Amino acid sequence: MAPLLTVENLCMEFNGNRVLNNVSFQMEEGEILGIIGRSGAGKTVLMHLIRGVDQPPTSGVVRYHVAICDGCSYLDVPSTAGSACPKCGGVLTATDVDLWSEENEKLKRRIMRRTAIMFQRTFALYGDDRVIENVLHALDDIGYPNQNAVNRAADLLDEVRLSHRMMHIARDLSGGEKQRVVLARQLAKEPFLLCADEPTGTLDPRTATIVHEMLNAAAESKRMGMLVTSHFSQVVEDICDRAILLDEGNIVKIGSPAEIIRTFMEKADDTETFESAELGEKVLIARDVTKRFISVDRGVVKAVNGVSFEVAEREIFGIIGTSGAGKTTLSRIIAGIIEPTSGEMNIRIGEEWVDMTKPGINNRGRAKGYIGLLHQEYDLYPHRTVLDNLTDAIGLEFPKELAIRKARITLRMAGFAEDKSGAVLDRYPSQLSEGEKHRVALAQVLIREPRFILLDEPTGTMDPITKIDVKHSIMHAREEMDETFIVVSHDMEFVKDICDRLALMRGGKIIKIGPTEEVLSLLSAEERQIMAKAAE
Repeated sequence: MAPLLTVENLCMEFNGNRVLNNVSFQMEEGEILGIIGRSGAGKTVLMHLIRGVDQPPTSGVVRYHVAICDGCSYLDVPSTAGSACPKCGGVLTATDVDLWSEENEKLKRRIMRRTAIMFQRTFALYGDDRVIENVLHALDDIGYPNQNAVNRAADLLDEVRLSHRMMHIARDLSGGEKQRVVLARQLAKEPFLLCADEPTGTLDPRTATIVHEMLNAAAESKRMGMLVTSHFSQVVEDICDRAILLDEGNIVKIGSPAEIIRTFMEKADDTETFESAELGEKVLIARDVTKRFISVDRGVVKAVNGVSFEVAEREIFGIIGTSGAGKTTLSRIIAGIIEPTSGEMNIRIGEEWVDMTKPGINNRGRAKGYIGLLHQEYDLYPHRTVLDNLTDAIGLEFPKELAIRKARITLRMAGFAEDKSGAVLDRYPSQLSEGEKHRVALAQVLIREPRFILLDEPTGTMDPITKIDVKHSIMHAREEMDETFIVVSHDMEFVKDICDRLALMRGGKIIKIGPTEEVLSLLSAEERQIMAKAAE
């Protein structure tokens, strides 16, 4: 195959901080190339530069090798040079295009029309429209003939195995289903290159596997090249022909996926040990908590069904289960975001017990201020720096020197290295990777000094090395600050490492509460498969 893309000495700086440093490589047409590295390595910035979005590089070149028709706007891969244009019959001519050169602005737009991108956590769907209407919008954007559009949209939904959802409203889909609609919309463009930026970073392992299969099938059937960034080794193994290891903006190695993964995992050091915590008095007591929802499709749904459990001071209590087990609904009840249909959720504040099911400033309103919550759908203030996001943007006012000191300490607790905790303070969320944003959101919770912290899928966007950092930071927070944690997760390996006790949920009920190993032994074959996938 001819090379489709050449990257030469690419550098990128933000406010004097270099995030890409002399990155160089080639990508062949039809190749699936993975870029792996821990959060903050520069993967997303590199992909945006290759795709032609955001701002130009500080220096270096992104060069596409394509075949261009001079008679119309059609553009294709370099191996088609010399053949007839399928649109107008003209001749396709081999051309090299410096993507970020101002003189190539028109050619850049033509290349971007033949490339596509999938962002992590950004589904870019028309939420109020049906699934098939979302795909029809994408076909309309490229000028696809109206008389054939419905059949073409249905074909695309078949390709991503979503025909059974074509009449659903987009906002009502699960995360994995939304990601597959995004893929169908991008395939509508008939791209010769698809950039997938952490395409399954926030999905549970079973759903992630389905999306991986969709991406592989799309690449094979379309002879489409694919650039995939990830910090999960399984993604690279599942999808890629070749891989690049990126570390702090530098290419460390290029080679086979297995070779790159071995090198990447060499830094996963988890040798630090912690003493067993001496648990204190009960801090949370839940009794017969139930939450019912009314669904048009399913009628009355018992998302949480008669749940009872207790949590002690300094305990790390895990709630596990597959998607749909009721974990997130239960976490929102604990945090006081939603009210249960019935039951009690008692939180101890000082020497008094407060029932979270009762509204008012002396009940739920009083207790909520002492509960820290990091939900999987977190948000940062996009136009404020990291330092602002950790202080005045969330209503915390410190003298500047104290604010910087407090922010750096908290960022280290959230998993940032010593030097990185200071370097990110002046950056904006758009200049951070998804994993870094997640850790800043965790720091927002920790900096309020809560007595009780609820973490909903805390490792969903983190690479294996950062997971170790965050595990250590949680353990340090318990040792040094007497913090209590409830960890709601489908990441079996993480909860196995960190939790004192686990509660296993199925169908809205707690099946078993007990020591970690005892509860994990009760997992069904399907749940064990999910656990094994998460561990990878």
